[in-house]
Amino acid sequence: MAHQRRSGQRLGHQRPFGLVTRGNTAPNRLRKTDTFLAVAYPELVRHMAGLYVDLGFGAYPITSVETLHRLRRLNPDLEVMGVEIDPERVARAAPFAEPGLSFRLGGFNLPLAAGERVSVIRAFNVLRQYREAAVEAALAELAAALTEGGLILEGTSDPLGRLLTFNLYEQRGAGLDRIALVLAPTLRSDFAPRQFQAVLPKNFIHHAVPGGLIDCFFAAWHAAWQHSRARSPEPRQIFAHSALRLADHSGYALDRRLALLRRGFLVLGPSWPESALEG
Repeated sequence: MAHQRRSGQRLGHQRPFGLVTRGNTAPNRLRKTDTFLAVAYPELVRHMAGLYVDLGFGAYPITSVETLHRLRRLNPDLEVMGVEIDPERVARAAPFAEPGLSFRLGGFNLPLAAGERVSVIRAFNVLRQYREAAVEAALAELAAALTEGGLILEGTSDPLGRLLTFNLYEQRGAGLDRIALVLAPTLRSDFAPRQFQAVLPKNFIHHAVPGGLIDCFFAAWHAAWQHSRARSPEPRQIFAHSALRLADHSGYALDRRLALLRRGFLVLGPSWPESALEG
């Protein structure tokens, strides 16, 4: 209850914590984050106790609108709140509000009313524009609003959403744990694994140095990808087979569920970029 009182005090009484970012957005850019939740966490979506927060929805609120309508196929009562630190963007988003979808001015210290809870926070293409040293404090602010078992999807994507990467965090007890790094290409066209190096989240992007752990991972994935392409021309089969080969031959911990692999989700364990074979 103490946390709820703190959240209620934020709405309209505290300056938003954060900086205005570029705000670029596009239809379907974050579609795969919705697909990921529906496939990996269907029960969480169906029985979501709190809000879904789309933090930093940008100059045009299409991602918030799309998420509401996609995830309401699983949960007709789902509520989405789009949050932006730029007052003009919040004003432009207002006409898009509808039952279950609202827009508020705020930052990492989310603008919650008394009694409101948050089950999922998506913060995409936000922290990537900050200094790496600012990431920990921003995540701590977001975690304060989460319910037990709540999730944060924090990452980035290319402009059209063909390549997405995100850290997956879960609120457990008194702490926020990073439980996975997810790499998700669109499988409608071919891609090269090393393309993901350009869209890694902020906590990894500056550590992708030649010969380092991240570089070694992408070398191993490229080799597995090439091996898989020689076996099948079908992108989904190539992706799934290369992921399993990456685990079996290179020792990387990953989620082996075919429901995820066939949809183009490489869900790497929290020890990434280390490999069990290296450790």
